[in-house]
Amino acid sequence: MTARSLAALALAAGLAGCDAGPGPGEDARANPRDASNAALGAKVYAQNCAACHGVKLEGQPDWRKRLANGRLPAPPHDDSGHTWHHRDDVLFAITKRGLVPPYAPSDYQSDMPAFGGVLSDEGIWAVLAYIKGQWSAQARQIRAEMLAGARRR
Repeated sequence: MTARSLAALALAAGLAGCDAGPGPGEDARANPRDASNAALGAKVYAQNCAACHGVKLEGQPDWRKRLANGRLPAPPHDDSGHTWHHRDDVLFAITKRGLVPPYAPSDYQSDMPAFGGVLSDEGIWAVLAYIKGQWSAQARQIRAEMLAGARRR
């Protein structure tokens, strides 16, 4: 095969990946490339999430240190946090139901409310699309590799 043929094949493979469906752990409803959904998510995030998780997704200060009441501050949703470590369905469930089993022990105390009575499912997915759209290419790549590795196990 010639160098030109190899280059064409590599380009075709790369372009095919652009239209590929969601990868492991991803849900099409949280697609950050859906501009209208991500824009809706930005509005919903600003109204319902930014007060705790930060306008720039930066979380609360010292989010890894327990407060006097034993609870943890709100974590960031940007690259510095751990949100990008989780599958979309887990992020959706925590947002909808709060930090309850199976995502936390039954006696876990958290200030994270359940938004299922406040936001529609579509609103929650839109927020996730917005958040995912703020992650760096490096965080998205590492996440894809982590989720693919978890799927193979």
